[in-house]
This record gives sequence, C-alpha cells and structure tokens, in this order.
Amino acid sequence: MCARDDVATTQDWRQLPPGGHVEVAVDAFRMLSDPTRLRVVWLLCGAEHDVSALAAAVGAARPAVSQHLAKLKLAGLVTVRRDGRRALYRVRGGHVRRLLAEAVEAADHHLTGRPDHD
Repeated sequence: MCARDDVATTQDWRQLPPGGHVEVAVDAFRMLSDPTRLRVVWLLCGAEHDVSALAAAVGAARPAVSQHLAKLKLAGLVTVRRDGRRALYRVRGGHVRRLLAEAVEAADHHLTGRPDHD
C-alpha cells in the first residue's frame, strides 16, 4: 500500500496497515514530536551536517544533539557516514523529506487559516 495521494485509491484507505508498519510509523512520529529533533531533521533534509554544525544551527548543546541523532538513527530516520573522524548525518530518503514537508505545510495551513487541499 502506498499512502501518496496521487497513487492511493479509496480502497487503499479501507484496509488497515499491518501492525508492524503501524508501530514503526508511530515511532517515527514520536521521534519527530520533539522540537529540537524536528529542526535537526529539517536541516538534514537539505544537506549532510555534523553534530557541531547542527548544535549551532538549532541552538542546543552538542551532547543533546548527539543524543537526538542517536534516537533518530535508531528510528531509521537518519543515516550516518564517516568522513575521517567526523560523523556526517543526513535524512534517510525521500519519504522522510516528504513527511516532514507535509507536516510543516499542514501547520502553515492551520496557523494562517489557508484552506486545506487534496
């Protein structure tokens, strides 16, 4: 089942997703429910960053950002690659980018009063 509006049919929404899929999705939403983690993931949607750059950008302590990144990695939302001694983080694929973009767009509609659209 694909939940994208341009592909999903009414029939797709009549069947509940498998339990394992629901649990993983809930974990992802739980990880994104923290403001610092959401900001970190937002930045990682655009480019790779190390912990120090992310900490400076979101105004949080480096150890706190490191802990957030560890949780996001465990949840499968970010990936890490080594560049010498540096660890560079990035979001894990287009699904995460689209999920975050849709959430922020929905917030914009709510805050500005713009009508919803399909």
